[in-house]
Amino acid sequence: MSKTALIIGLSSQDGSYLADLLLEKGYTVVGTIRRSTTVDKPNIRHLYGRVHIEAADLLDQESIARLVRHYQPDEVYNIAAQSVPGDSWSHPLYTGEITALGVVRVMEAVRVHAPQARVYQATSREIFGNVQAESATEQTPFDANNPYGIAKAYAHMMTRCYRESYGLFACGGILFNHESPRRSLHFVTRKVTAAVACIKNNVKNPPLDELGRPLVTPDGKLKLGYLDARRDWGYAKEYVEAMWLMLQNSEPKDYVIGTNTSYSVRDLCQVAFAAAGLDWQEHVQADEALLRPTEITVLKGDYTQARQDLGWQPRTSFAELIGLMVEADLALFR
Repeated sequence: MSKTALIIGLSSQDGSYLADLLLEKGYTVVGTIRRSTTVDKPNIRHLYGRVHIEAADLLDQESIARLVRHYQPDEVYNIAAQSVPGDSWSHPLYTGEITALGVVRVMEAVRVHAPQARVYQATSREIFGNVQAESATEQTPFDANNPYGIAKAYAHMMTRCYRESYGLFACGGILFNHESPRRSLHFVTRKVTAAVACIKNNVKNPPLDELGRPLVTPDGKLKLGYLDARRDWGYAKEYVEAMWLMLQNSEPKDYVIGTNTSYSVRDLCQVAFAAAGLDWQEHVQADEALLRPTEITVLKGDYTQARQDLGWQPRTSFAELIGLMVEADLALFR
């Protein structure tokens, strides 16, 4: 008998890759999207007819509870969030409601209606914020310094609370930055690879950036914030495998998922533009309007525990990841 999985946040990068993985493994997949006048979401077009798509919202407790009651899932993956750290400054209350309290709504729905279900909660390296360390492990203290990271820290601690207080099989995945061609244009990796494609292909009407401006200026410039910011970047398609493995484990535990490497936004630009035969320094400009009020410190994700317990480790290098994103965007933006 096949298992049933509920993915909250199906149309996200992670939600869509996770659905692919679970379908390959024979699951019945139920995925949520927010109610709108259209269900056309590019990341999940290939999933239409293969998964059950339901409207639900982390602001609406009953919409989540209804699905848990009806489908009685074996596994619940909460991928949904207000997931852009930069936007959390302009939308701190919304970020708290969705990214922090939304998780409690999920946990309550499972506790009351399907306590046997195993739950995965997507946490973030942003919970570590300004902590002074070379690499983060599961024992590294939290020091979140933006509304998004603070909301994720609350969500992570509430996941542990439900595990310890109610005996739920609930796991928190502390995922470092993970990217793919399905990444939203609000994230710097995808901004860069999309801009490379628009410049290379002489696209006349490029998509808009987070400030509502054309991603590429008429004279072929991409505007970015802090170029020396460093991140541990991995491949989202591999990170969803870690999510699934956590729920197959014999006991519920939290895991750091990363590559234990770090690269700067400057490195990202160099690799991405070179992949299309371009010189990044001719096309990238720093723009103070895109700076964060606070910047997180350099930190890598030590995945030792995940390798030992789950047999998981990253397989795609940073250069390979950015290369496949550039290739996909060159095909998309013609």
